Amino acid sequence: MNWTNRGDENAELDALFQAYRAACPDPDASANFMPELWRRIEERQRSVFFMGRWARALVTAAAVLSLAMAGYLYIPHGRSSVFSVESYVEALAAGHAQDAPDLPESAGDEL
Repeated sequence: MNWTNRGDENAELDALFQAYRAACPDPDASANFMPELWRRIEERQRSVFFMGRWARALVTAAAVLSLAMAGYLYIPHGRSSVFSVESYVEALAAGHAQDAPDLPESAGDEL
């Protein structure tokens, strides 16, 4: 290490620190510094708390609504509806038996 240039490096470092102090002044050290700082922090937390509260309320409402819809769909209703409880194959078989005319057995032999 070259010790002869040590004085120049210290002068450059001092100039750098002076430029930093000029660019970033010390924070206000008045009597209201800490209360003002806490007031700003609490304002930010209040908005975050408000949004979190709404998010929890919406999630709870969605869960309750989902459970209510599941319960409504699970409970059988006594009234007849458009939809049948029989399977698709059973519905086709019942429809075919009612609508199809009786065909002679000879028609099946041609195929």
